[in-house]
Amino acid sequence: MEHTYQYAGIISFLPLTVTMLIGFGLLLIPTATKNIRRMWAFISVLMLSITMVFSVNLSIQQINGSFIYQYLWSWTINNDFSLEFGYLIDPLTSIMSILITTAGIMVLIYSDNYMSHDQGYLRFFAYMSFSNTSMLGLVTSSNLIQIYIFWELVGMCSYLLIGFWFTRPIAASACQKAFVTNRVGDFGLLLGILGFYWITGSLEFRDLFEIVKNLIHNNEVNSLFDTMCASLLFVGAIAKSAQFPLHVWLPDAMEGPTPISALIHAATMVAAGIFLVARFLPLFIVIPYIMNFLSLIGVITVLLGATLALAQGDIKKSLAYSTMSQLGYIMLALGIGSYRAALFHLITHAYSKALLFLGSGSIIHSMEPIVGYSPDKSQNMVLMGGLTRYVPITRITFLLGTLSLCGIPPLACFWSKDEILNDSWLYSPIFAIIACFTTGLTAFYMLRMYLLTFDGHLRVHFQNYSSIKNGSFYSISLWGKEAPKAVNRNSLLSTINNKVSVSLSSKDTYKIHNNVRNRMRRFSTYCGKKYTYMYPHESDNTTLFPLLILVLFTLFIGSIGIHFDQGIVDFDILSKWLTPSTNLFHRNSNYSVDWYEFLKNAIFSVSISFFGLLIAYILYGSVYSSFRNLDLINSFLKKGPKRIILDKIKNLIYNWSYNRGYIDIFYTKVLTISVRGLAKLIPLFNRRIIDGITNGLGVASFFIGESIKYMGGGRISSYLFLYFSYVSIFLLIILFFSNRSFLIYRNGRFHRL
Repeated sequence: MEHTYQYAGIISFLPLTVTMLIGFGLLLIPTATKNIRRMWAFISVLMLSITMVFSVNLSIQQINGSFIYQYLWSWTINNDFSLEFGYLIDPLTSIMSILITTAGIMVLIYSDNYMSHDQGYLRFFAYMSFSNTSMLGLVTSSNLIQIYIFWELVGMCSYLLIGFWFTRPIAASACQKAFVTNRVGDFGLLLGILGFYWITGSLEFRDLFEIVKNLIHNNEVNSLFDTMCASLLFVGAIAKSAQFPLHVWLPDAMEGPTPISALIHAATMVAAGIFLVARFLPLFIVIPYIMNFLSLIGVITVLLGATLALAQGDIKKSLAYSTMSQLGYIMLALGIGSYRAALFHLITHAYSKALLFLGSGSIIHSMEPIVGYSPDKSQNMVLMGGLTRYVPITRITFLLGTLSLCGIPPLACFWSKDEILNDSWLYSPIFAIIACFTTGLTAFYMLRMYLLTFDGHLRVHFQNYSSIKNGSFYSISLWGKEAPKAVNRNSLLSTINNKVSVSLSSKDTYKIHNNVRNRMRRFSTYCGKKYTYMYPHESDNTTLFPLLILVLFTLFIGSIGIHFDQGIVDFDILSKWLTPSTNLFHRNSNYSVDWYEFLKNAIFSVSISFFGLLIAYILYGSVYSSFRNLDLINSFLKKGPKRIILDKIKNLIYNWSYNRGYIDIFYTKVLTISVRGLAKLIPLFNRRIIDGITNGLGVASFFIGESIKYMGGGRISSYLFLYFSYVSIFLLIILFFSNRSFLIYRNGRFHRL
């Protein structure tokens, strides 16, 4: 068994081989590498699958043995300073490794078909594999320096993935916004690491935790300083996990391809911040006020994310704010010391959110033939509706993911979210009330999203067949909205009803793939003319397979946290899994459940969720129009004070949510405009003051030199004349002041000087 642990370091570097092979291939043999480009998806999935098997094996051994393994080797030694690199295998590492690999495999399989039409296919898989490597390296890091190195690599990969379609100005702006916002958190993390190294003189986790605990217990460290250092560490997690107030990058990050959004929200960037807090929780728990700070930020993020998702029209941005709110639940659980519930919800939410994002990608692809390849239209839920008849499998999977996130039993998120709510009641009733209220909001905006997408009728205007017949049809491209090579209209029309596949050795990188091929129907209008319209269509099997697997996770992954204790059988995988981690901060690892109390709280939380679902159905559920029920409600409220108050509240909530809580506007006016104004003042100060003094001295020297030049004619008589003139002026000045009378008051009288 120990032999297996010694080779656990390959977990981090197996996916890196794909990135290296693609890079060397494009550099040395670009033509051959591009010809077999579809093969790289298989290699990427294979490498990550091997990593997953290795991670599962280590996790099984930990569940049975419950111990921690650390392997180190010296990197540099200088006097008393020694820096060691290595890897740490503990329950937190094994949980995160399984989460990253399983979600990553599903996203890679999905991406093979989703990105098959894109020019940047190879670059996409190189970025994805490097992102998985960075995240696996982060979770297996054994000290603060490794944490920071892989932390920056995760940020770099997120920057590259979010700005994958960098020729689109909005995508380039989104990746820059994510980069700048996360630099704030990364700078705080670096300062926190340096502060704790200055306090303890160690970078290893176990030494750091033990030394800080002893210093605080013996009152040998300034409490204000260690609290500030811990807060700076937490700032890094705030930025990465999109917690208030550094959450503004998250909705803009949806400009990347949908598989990237699924990976970021399920298992990489946002999960990195949660992992950081979970890793440092033994440190935070002994420092005063930090746990309160964690829980406060968490509960603010829970409520803010839910309110901002209420009126979003973009399906991916609505899911992004949902992620923000759910990560707030996890941060709240960590802040109240509910380590088990936090990691449980991280697991269940990751699979449910990956299912929802991949489902949204299937929906977006089904809409693209109708509205064109514009993200503003294909992702807009207002233009959707009535997709049930066109994408039935996607609809079922999306519904299950929606109900799971709403906390409806027996789906996965019900078990973890209910556990967080129960623990929050014990910590703070105020926080618990906010968390329970947000549960109702979550149910409301999730069902709203589902109804706007699948209920009613298709609200977008269909595109005419003649637009294809009379022009060229372009495939989607990495480099812009259209590929540089058009598909001939005759070849397209001849293959409308035939399936077209892309072979592994195909050189035509712009061929229209089956997933984006349009299904056409002919029907007669009232004037007898025949038109052909493009309807939404279900995705192919390669795209649907990851959705079905994630549905299984959504249905059954909650069972790992259910506690069955009948006196003979004690079945609770999660508690056994987390036993060493819970022992790190002296908490009882024997997790027990009072089923009566659990059912009472569950009924309360589920009732709130059903109430939110009911309100959403009343407002948006309709066969013909998603908004017709609003007219039904308005008919009961005639003109009067109630109607006026209702309209004001409705407009207030809508404007708050649609404008992102005005936080982006605040940052733009206070920070962006202020910084730009300061940047304009600095060159002005430089030109007028700094350069003015320098140039003024130069001009003055020039004129003085020119004046003196004419005084020196080489004649001794002139020099003597000037000399006696200066002496005469000096003597006149002395004589002038010597004849002046000065009085001084001394001994009661004035005296002349």
